[in-house]
Amino acid sequence: MEDICNPLDFRDMKVVGLISGGKDSCFNMMRCVEEGHELVCVANLHPPTDVSELDSYMYQSVGCEGIKFFAEALGLPLFQRQICGHPKSIESNAYVRDDEDEVEDLYHLLKTIKEWDPEIRGVSAGAINSTYQKLRVEDDQLELLDAMIAAGVKAVLIKVAALGLATRHLGQTLEQMREHLLAMHAKYGLHICGEGGEYETFVLDCPLFKRHRIAMDSASTEIHFNGAQNDDICPVAYLKLGKLALVDKDDGPMR
Repeated sequence: MEDICNPLDFRDMKVVGLISGGKDSCFNMMRCVEEGHELVCVANLHPPTDVSELDSYMYQSVGCEGIKFFAEALGLPLFQRQICGHPKSIESNAYVRDDEDEVEDLYHLLKTIKEWDPEIRGVSAGAINSTYQKLRVEDDQLELLDAMIAAGVKAVLIKVAALGLATRHLGQTLEQMREHLLAMHAKYGLHICGEGGEYETFVLDCPLFKRHRIAMDSASTEIHFNGAQNDDICPVAYLKLGKLALVDKDDGPMR
């Protein structure tokens, strides 16, 4: 029987990186580069103007204010498209095409990028453990989190939505949150990497940022939902990124 595909065809590919600004998409791009692939541009789907947080099964929208800084720090062209669709085919993991589904926005964005550079053959995406998003990574949660920290991914929490996480944790780095995430995993079953939607992050620095890192000088806390009216009981809250700037890495380490 002939092979369906030659594994050698998947080496040294030109790749587009799907970015949300979060740790997972960032770390996956780092892995792509380590495997010898070439990142040629990044792509992002963003919510409508004046909407910071969009209920989506596919995309992280919180932190969208920082995407242009993220792309500039990478030194790569940025392609963006507004999310117009809505989650439609959520009852099954088998996707049935629907022009009104949010997945179609991704199709149109990637189609535009392929027209820009037909030699692009790969897509880097950051989903860790989601059947819905059609990707699985076999790494243990804690092993993966530690790998991100050790690799120099400087990410802060910008959304919390789980029992055991509170508004005071917003703005904390992964390294600062590690022990608490472990404790909440043991106590409540919280996914250490946040793949159950427990938290979302924004990367301020990583090895792919060659000359600059992102400085977050101001941000405001927005309460999305807090039925218990108690900061410690499962709030859904996020940071709306305010004043951001690119600063030279030579200016010293992040505080």
